[in-house]
Formats: sequence, C-alpha cells, structure tokens
Amino acid sequence: MNKKYIAPSLLSADFLRLGQEIKDVEKAGADILHLDIMDGHFVPNMTFGPFIVKQIKSTASIPLDVHLMIDEPQKWIGTYIDAGADFLTIHFETDPHLNRAVNEIRKYGKKAGVSINPSTHTMLLEYVLEYVNLVLVMSVNPGFGGQKFIENSFKKIEWLNNYREKHQLDFLIEVDGGVNENNIKPLSDAGVDIFVAGSAIFSKSDYGEVIKKMRENL
Repeated sequence: MNKKYIAPSLLSADFLRLGQEIKDVEKAGADILHLDIMDGHFVPNMTFGPFIVKQIKSTASIPLDVHLMIDEPQKWIGTYIDAGADFLTIHFETDPHLNRAVNEIRKYGKKAGVSINPSTHTMLLEYVLEYVNLVLVMSVNPGFGGQKFIENSFKKIEWLNNYREKHQLDFLIEVDGGVNENNIKPLSDAGVDIFVAGSAIFSKSDYGEVIKKMRENL
C-alpha cells in the first residue's frame, strides 16, 4: 500500500496562537500542513498571503502544501515558492495556460499540483496529468471550512485512480473538504493519498487522538 498522508488545514486553526497550533498538530502526527490562499475573487473569502506563509515555514518542520485559490496564479508562483511552498497547487479554472504553470513550478524543484472544483470534470485534466505531482479534488465548494462532503467526489477520485493505474503515472491524489474519521476509509480505498482535514481536527481538544483514529481507519 502506498503511504497515506494526513494534512491538517490551517484554515481551521486558531490564528491567535498559530505557532502553537502548528507545533501541536506536528506532535499529533501530521505529515503535511495545508495552507489555503484565498483572494476574495476566485473564492468568496480572503485568508493570508506570502508573508504569513514565510512565517509558517520558519516554524514548521513538515512540508507545506500551498493551495492557491486565486486569480492569475502564474504571477505568484515564484513568490509563494520563495515563501516556503513545498507543494504548490493551482486551480484548473483559473489558468488557461496550465501546462506552462505546472512546468514552471517544477523548474523550481517543487511539487506541482492542480485542483478542480466540484463541478469540474476530471477528464479536463487528461492532457496535464503526466506532468503533475498532485491532483487535488475539492469535495466542497471552496471558500469556507466546515462544509459537508459532496458525495459524487468519489467518482472523480475513482476516475483519477483508474487513469493513474492505466497509464502508470505516479501523481498523488488529494481530497479537501468534509474529510473526517468516518469517511477517510472509503476515500483511501478509492485511491486518495493525501487527506486534508480542517475542522475535523481543529474542532477537537485532542489532535493526536483524532489523527490516530484517522490512521486506524485507513
């Protein structure tokens, strides 16, 4: 079985004590930190920018998975990589030159990801899948944490997993939105490698217990 990764989403963390939150989820067994960058245009919310990413990088000891939910992401690739992104993911819906953007990220020596919204079909990614390191399936409509998982996301995950196996590719499949200890097992069975969980972790008092239960269910 391929390695499975738990990636707490800092969108749900307590930003008044962010440094401690990072240390706590790392101690609890997190593999990756997921950072949602929102500009208030592509999604109806705003979060933080490269300065905060840089501060997080100075504190974190595990990789940063930076998810750009912004318009014109190509303008910001170098900035977020300089800030500390290890994985950098952009949305299919925001960039008409996706191949160019993915290859630019990889030229920096970082992992390049592409993400799709709930209403976007996975087949539209077919001609970029051989170039990416990661495909992020949004299982909620992006913008806010704590939303309910959209069940037909399973169809996308299964399509991606079948395509990956058929063409002998090695990109990781990531899912973000409504992931918890109850649905993590079927998601893993469908082919997911990276599980982004926000409120499912940060709403609990014992992060270690939540992450432990998630791993037990894989």
